[in-house]
Amino acid sequence: MEGIRAELTFQDPCCPVAEAGADAGPVRSMARTTAGETVTEEFVLESDADPEAASADVERVFDYDDRSVYRFEREEWGCPCEAIERHGCPVFDIHTHEGELRLAFHASDHETLSDVVTDLRERWNVELSGLFRSGGETAERELVLVDRAALTDRQREVLRTAHRMGYFAAPPAANAGDVADELGINRSTFREHLAAAQSKLLGAVLDAPTD
Repeated sequence: MEGIRAELTFQDPCCPVAEAGADAGPVRSMARTTAGETVTEEFVLESDADPEAASADVERVFDYDDRSVYRFEREEWGCPCEAIERHGCPVFDIHTHEGELRLAFHASDHETLSDVVTDLRERWNVELSGLFRSGGETAERELVLVDRAALTDRQREVLRTAHRMGYFAAPPAANAGDVADELGINRSTFREHLAAAQSKLLGAVLDAPTD
């Protein structure tokens, strides 16, 4: 059975935890519980900085050694973690760095991963920053870094539109002409942008140079 471990980075997620991480250093652990439509979250900081300056709703509830536990409440289905878990993929790693929120989860297949990322990008500025693939107990795990900055804006738009229209589905839900019409370009131009984008992505996956 194949599985995928995905690592995501959120820019400006409007999350009190990410704000605290920007102000007071990296967040190392989190916990949450739900009662009705209200979610209570706690997180731990490894510094003496006070994240209450970042959000008036955050309060310190416990201190030990050089760490402090903070708590806040929010409405249900208001954060990236829950959006991911709605697809049946529990988030198992959460931390922050300089205001970025970084999450990791496992997906059973590429289709599930694609659904999760598509859903998240409708609400947040999120990057797929890393992937681990596993083909079973004896398979080697392999980290694939996807550098979206290597793609031009037009190449990203072409890939996004082609994926949304089902160009890569099996069987395809759209052909090259359909996607080209949606983008307002001719079929030849669409194929040129697509080939260039795919070459860059495959170069990252296969560790092959792309000139």
